Amino acid sequence: MKKAILAVSLFFLTGWLVVSLGLRETVALAAAPGAKAESIARGGQLYDTWWKVVPGAKEPKDNQPLWALQTTNKRKGSITWRCKECHGWDYAGKDGAYGGGSHKTGFAGVWNAAQKKSADELAAVLKGSANPQHNFSSVLRPEDIADLANFLKGGLVDVKKYVDYKSKKPIGGDVARGKTQYALCGACHGPDGKKLNFGSDKEPEYVGTIAKENPQEFTHKIRLGQPGSNPAMPAALVLGWDIKQVLDVLAYSQTLPEK
Repeated sequence: MKKAILAVSLFFLTGWLVVSLGLRETVALAAAPGAKAESIARGGQLYDTWWKVVPGAKEPKDNQPLWALQTTNKRKGSITWRCKECHGWDYAGKDGAYGGGSHKTGFAGVWNAAQKKSADELAAVLKGSANPQHNFSSVLRPEDIADLANFLKGGLVDVKKYVDYKSKKPIGGDVARGKTQYALCGACHGPDGKKLNFGSDKEPEYVGTIAKENPQEFTHKIRLGQPGSNPAMPAALVLGWDIKQVLDVLAYSQTLPEK
């Protein structure tokens, strides 16, 4: 445990040094005007699985009310309450990676709304201003809604610019640089990415599995962290990483075993 904590500390320190010393060209990960990176990262985790982030929250059992408006995605229960299940890991909804396959719902993404609306307006939408069935104020506190709105306003990236959806490869990702970055991640995930199994014994999912099969999800989690992880997974946005560093880690992680 001490080694893991030390490695995570080094992870934060290294990310800070890379950005502070200008050791490479930087394309900064966006932040909403006036919003702290920590708020945006937390909002990204709420977008992922909010009940693992909100203190005292209980995992929903019934379907989210809006789920009845679609018939193509057959999932039920708590997963229907995850923002990502309707709007995608790439924030493009029906126009993105979830435009087909078993995750298809036909729901719009959040990208366009986030570009046009203010954080306050996005918060109002989350409280049902546009549709009462989209009112999350019964499960999210005001501070949670504020963080989620900050993420939507300042934490999104246009994933299609950075991932080739056909090959699932990062655009411009450097494996060698990614290996250096990943050496710090390996304290928790292991050098081969198999120390933690996100799936089951029968159908395991490791770092390499997610990187190869769902680079959009991988990119989101590297940038914003994993909700409910212990020790807490550092968010690249908080570290000050640029998007190129995220793509480098994705490129290297795709070389790791998936089974």
